[in-house]
Amino acid sequence: MKQSSLTKQMINPAPIVLLIDGPCNLCQAISRFVIRRDPGMRFRFASIQSAAGQELLARFGLSQNDLDTFVMVMDGSFYIKSDAALRVFKELGGMWPLLYGGIIFPLFLRDKVYDVIAKGRYRWFGRSEVCMLLTAEHKQRFLEDDSGEATGYEKKTDLC
Repeated sequence: MKQSSLTKQMINPAPIVLLIDGPCNLCQAISRFVIRRDPGMRFRFASIQSAAGQELLARFGLSQNDLDTFVMVMDGSFYIKSDAALRVFKELGGMWPLLYGGIIFPLFLRDKVYDVIAKGRYRWFGRSEVCMLLTAEHKQRFLEDDSGEATGYEKKTDLC
């Protein structure tokens, strides 16, 4: 029996791409958090500093120099800062979607809290000289750059 394109989409929904600051320890922890709670492997990742990350930022007209933002690309749209963070929870399984209820707070308040955390993240959580080391299983979740390497995969640079 032949599957319709709708059935294929329901079985393999479009990936959700998260752009993170590669050297940021907090951002790396968030990536590991999402990976552990995404058995369907719907989430993909790229460092903001990578070629793939820069290409996505340019495609949506976002600043390619703003390392203090968290970007979620889903279904042809993008979300940043607190909107992106809350939507990640909404897309995870279990009880995590309940945290999406935080969307009721005004955007300017949510983003103010986000900005405070973003500005202090290196001081509070640190910065890694080596990007997150990935298992072979997790490597497939990271978008590849032009060289065919997964972005954020064992690169010893500030621009993972």
